[in-house]
Amino acid sequence: MIENKIGNYRWTICALLFFATTVNYLDRQVLSLLAPMLEKEFNWTNSDYANITAAFQLIYAFSMLFAGRFIDKLGTKWGYAIALIIWSGGAVLHAAAIPVGQGLSSLLAWAGLGLIPVSVLGFIVSRAVLGFGESGNFPAAIKATAEYFPKKERSLATGIFNSGANIGAILAPLTVPYIAAQWGWETTFLIIGAIGLVWLFFWFIFYDKPEEQKRMSATELAYINSDQQNETEIKLDDENAEKVSWFKLLGYKQTWAFAFGKFMTDGVWWFFLFWLPSYLKAQYQMEGTTITLPLTILYSMTMIGSVGGGWFPVYFMKKGYAPYDGRMKAMLIIALFPLVVLAAQPLGHYTFWIPVILIGIGASAHQAWSANIFTTVSDMFPKKSVGSVIGIGGMAGGLGGVTLSKIGGALFDYYKGLGHIQTGYTIMFSICAVAYLIAWVVMKALVPKYTPITDL
Repeated sequence: MIENKIGNYRWTICALLFFATTVNYLDRQVLSLLAPMLEKEFNWTNSDYANITAAFQLIYAFSMLFAGRFIDKLGTKWGYAIALIIWSGGAVLHAAAIPVGQGLSSLLAWAGLGLIPVSVLGFIVSRAVLGFGESGNFPAAIKATAEYFPKKERSLATGIFNSGANIGAILAPLTVPYIAAQWGWETTFLIIGAIGLVWLFFWFIFYDKPEEQKRMSATELAYINSDQQNETEIKLDDENAEKVSWFKLLGYKQTWAFAFGKFMTDGVWWFFLFWLPSYLKAQYQMEGTTITLPLTILYSMTMIGSVGGGWFPVYFMKKGYAPYDGRMKAMLIIALFPLVVLAAQPLGHYTFWIPVILIGIGASAHQAWSANIFTTVSDMFPKKSVGSVIGIGGMAGGLGGVTLSKIGGALFDYYKGLGHIQTGYTIMFSICAVAYLIAWVVMKALVPKYTPITDL
């Protein structure tokens, strides 16, 4: 009843963010599902595949730094739209990876640098374009959430739109192997890559800044701004206000806490996303449509973490905790759940379902963690700098992903040569299991209690 009096247009915006994030992860995961097929066709090593995934993560990492600034400067509406157009183009470009690779290989050969295989080079370029565009998704989505939701609802809204990552991860194994089996891998990239362009139509119809939104009531706008302390804060949060330099943002421990948390944990999610199909093939000889059911169940589990993780801190806030303090308490509990991944390999010889379920719990915990770590930024920083701080943390997370992917590729090739590739996965799963506790301890040490930034 109260919700009806306030209005609920802000949840329409949340739905748009959810759909865009779904597309973002659907485009991102196509390659991992086709990797067993492409590895066989192009004779890739684990290190080749690691280099391709690392290219995405590296470009994504550095682009996140500028994407946040870009979103802050251009505004959420156009910044988000341009990002989606670029990443959709990058997704489609994968279909032409071989001709692209051939052209670049000839150019590099002419310069005396033609050492990278054509297929690897083509996919590296395609992944780089995809990563460049996809870097805009989370800075824009978090900024839109900060614009449209009061602080007490932001973690829930973030958890809901962030669950689009899970839906994308679920839809991918349900669709990609079938499309590839029927029409080939090139057509798969074309079809999946074009889906995001549908979102643009609805985005331009339904999104405007809250104060310019004609579909939203004055009561709902007042509710959104209800936790802003005074008119000065509202002015500081305006997109047209003077932007804060990266150098100044790096002077705050809050920025470093967020960046370290992202560095330690983003790579875990990307490792699961990019390497699980290869893991199931290497250890259980599963590929193509045979991996559809286990991956669908695994990523369905992550929905619980994404939405539940967004709700969890509210329990502590109702007990009187400040938003940041409640989130950190929730994140400590969440950080304990990935430890179950330590048992994935020791128990994996019974059935593949044991590692699938245990990794599903760890991946679900990541989504719960992600919903909260993003929101710590909008808790403590004014809206005008949210996109930039998210970009700094995103760059750190991307670098963490590159590090984990390269370590994984090297370990898998090394232990595969020894006939014990499962040992490589045991090491990687152990790293993934403890990463969240390490991240939480350092974040808590840097920012022991709720300390909002008031001098920007």
